[in-house]
Amino acid sequence: MQTSLLFARIQFALTAMFHILWPVLSIGLALFLVLVEALWLKTGDVDYYRHASFWSKLFLLNFVLGVVSGVPLEFEFGANWAPFSAITGDFFGNILGFEAAMAFMLEAGFVGIMLFGWRRVSAGMHFFATCMVALGATLSAFWILVANSWMQTPAGGMLKGGVFVIDSYVQAIFNPDMFWGVSHMWVACLETSLFVVGGISAWFLLKERHPEFFLKSLRIALFAAILVTPLQIWLGDGSGRSLFLNQPVKAAAIEGHWVTNVEGQGAPWAVLAWPDKARQTNDWAVEIPNLLSILATRTWHGAVKGLRDVPEQDQPPAMLLIFYGLRIMVAIGFWFLGLSAWTAWAAFRGRLNLASIGRQRRLLLAWFYSIPLGYLAVECGWIVREVGRQPWIVYGLMRTQDAVSNLPASAVAVSLGLFACLYVGLFAAFLIFAKRIIVGGPDMTLEPPRSSW
Repeated sequence: MQTSLLFARIQFALTAMFHILWPVLSIGLALFLVLVEALWLKTGDVDYYRHASFWSKLFLLNFVLGVVSGVPLEFEFGANWAPFSAITGDFFGNILGFEAAMAFMLEAGFVGIMLFGWRRVSAGMHFFATCMVALGATLSAFWILVANSWMQTPAGGMLKGGVFVIDSYVQAIFNPDMFWGVSHMWVACLETSLFVVGGISAWFLLKERHPEFFLKSLRIALFAAILVTPLQIWLGDGSGRSLFLNQPVKAAAIEGHWVTNVEGQGAPWAVLAWPDKARQTNDWAVEIPNLLSILATRTWHGAVKGLRDVPEQDQPPAMLLIFYGLRIMVAIGFWFLGLSAWTAWAAFRGRLNLASIGRQRRLLLAWFYSIPLGYLAVECGWIVREVGRQPWIVYGLMRTQDAVSNLPASAVAVSLGLFACLYVGLFAAFLIFAKRIIVGGPDMTLEPPRSSW
């Protein structure tokens, strides 16, 4: 059973971490398409129409990969995690059903009109379809994060006869983690998408291909990033404080904090450390005095619960993974803030125009090399969120080892190998088609349809 559990966890981690790559860009890119189409309708500038056409190709590729890579996750709940599904299905299954019926169907129902309806429906109907696709993508993220947030901070019911019975759907949906979980992830999708759009635009500017066209998309990415990057840092701080209130053991593990600080002495924050779970201490640490108390309690000497206050079997595993996963995510968040400020300063100094943009090579390279960083931050965030919840699959309610199906380890290993091969093939296909879309560039001869509202 322990081997089956290990393979089941690796399989779910593989499928979830692969799948998440595509909805992240789909959600943000759908909103970007709404914006450029609205600008076209408002200004009549044909470049914005061509932007909608160009970026929608990348959206379609991500949408298709997101659907294909997400299907196995649904089957894994029934195959590898049958006890979990049986016990929590009255709520967890319903929420996933809401996502499929309310969000995915909305998005899928209008995506055809958005992509192929330019000359078949009116401009107003097409814009409505684009908005519905963006709404569907956002609703999909909302319901999935609701389900995951409930696993982090279960509420709204109790275990009765071996089944979680819901007393209040409102409390279960709006559980303590819901606001921070949903908002932090949704803004992460926006932030990642902005730096993908900005990075691709910077690549075209470096190549001196369609500079006027891609300067517009870089400016859009910049002005949105100026708003989004500080918001995401604030949401990350709020999410962290929520952890100390609702999941103190997880929070202590993420921060490598072992001993509850005594009254009158603030808890230090470890910038870098080497947590050793076997010895229940950090082998070494670079610390800032009192900062953890400030982050967790907003007071100079606030008490922060240490890991030694709970049994070792209730402490999260792989502490190095979650400790440094958080710090990588935070570092990327501040890099995005700094890059946004740098670019805003260049714009303020009049260097973000056609005459000067060619001389901003370092700035453009910074945007280009930032393309994968948003994805890395998202993956690190999910590792921290999911590994940090262990050993619980539903925090404080159901252990992961009790949630796995009684399957032969060989069967799980075979399906794991098949999924790994499938996803390698899908990823290779994505890179090939994404390269074709990007290198091919926009169709600058494309003219908008003559269609009224």
